[in-house]
Amino acid sequence: MSDLDTARLSRWLQQALPELGPVQDLEKFPGGQSNPTYRLTTAHGRSVLRRKPFGKLLPSAHAVEREYRVTSALHAHGFPVPRPLALCEDPQVIGAAFYVMEMVQGRSFWNGALPELPAAGRRACYESMIDTLAALHGLDHEALGLGDFGRPGNYFSRQVQRWTGQYRAAQTEDIPEVEQLIGWLPGTIPEQTRSTVIHGDYRIDNLIYSATGQRVAAVVDWELATIGDPLADFTYLAMNWVLPADERAALNGLDLPALGIPTLEQATARYCRATGRDGLPDLHWYFAYNLFRLVCILQGVKKRMLDGNASSGQASKMVQRIGPLARIAWSEAGRAGVAG
Repeated sequence: MSDLDTARLSRWLQQALPELGPVQDLEKFPGGQSNPTYRLTTAHGRSVLRRKPFGKLLPSAHAVEREYRVTSALHAHGFPVPRPLALCEDPQVIGAAFYVMEMVQGRSFWNGALPELPAAGRRACYESMIDTLAALHGLDHEALGLGDFGRPGNYFSRQVQRWTGQYRAAQTEDIPEVEQLIGWLPGTIPEQTRSTVIHGDYRIDNLIYSATGQRVAAVVDWELATIGDPLADFTYLAMNWVLPADERAALNGLDLPALGIPTLEQATARYCRATGRDGLPDLHWYFAYNLFRLVCILQGVKKRMLDGNASSGQASKMVQRIGPLARIAWSEAGRAGVAG
């Protein structure tokens, strides 16, 4: 079983989702540093439960309620997300707010090099990844009922302010490059020309593929979703082409043509065609921002780890990346031509 009170969960399920029946098994999925996620087995079959972490949380973090809302809207429109089943905002049931969704059958990939697939399969996998992101960015968030899902104004300006606050709330040491980024980013915000639903953490291990591994069957982990600049999503994905290959999502240093994986230029061209863009601005500012945000997220993981609330046993390994990523972020700021 798990660290949750399955008797209380079964009683809640009987009221909210009586067709599922009582809990037979509850197993936490490995990986993931944020909202703990479980395979829920009942008499009806398998579904997925996703909850907030236990303990004290940073303001506005781990918002499973927002995940439930955005995936409900997207699923109703036909976008590939798991079907949400029920939301519980009462922490008395299992100790934290949570929701239950369908379990999408398919394949998950952790290594962006896709050693499990042939070259043609790798290309199809990446093309579907890019096309799915472009499809998300083509949706009308007002028509989806998500007009108030994000605050007005420049997305990057809001986010720099938000993540700076999150970093300060979780700060455990002084990192010079982070301090430099905090000073530099607010004065260099690019103009925003489009607003869409954005995922916020769009990468290969947050996708479930069809059994063949060549088509995105579902996009998962919507904790950071909001209304914002779609370039935030695309450049977060594109960042994997510039980070050193690490047997996770990063690709830099691999022989991409030999592997059948699109180059960054090819990926960018495909995204631009699908979204009606003539091209993209210089990406170095966006890489610096996305790396800064990733550093802030990992700093939150570190704080939860020190407090004993980290979601994954891999947390200690993940937080070792904070310093190196901060240095790469400041280097990207330098490539943007406005930092020393």
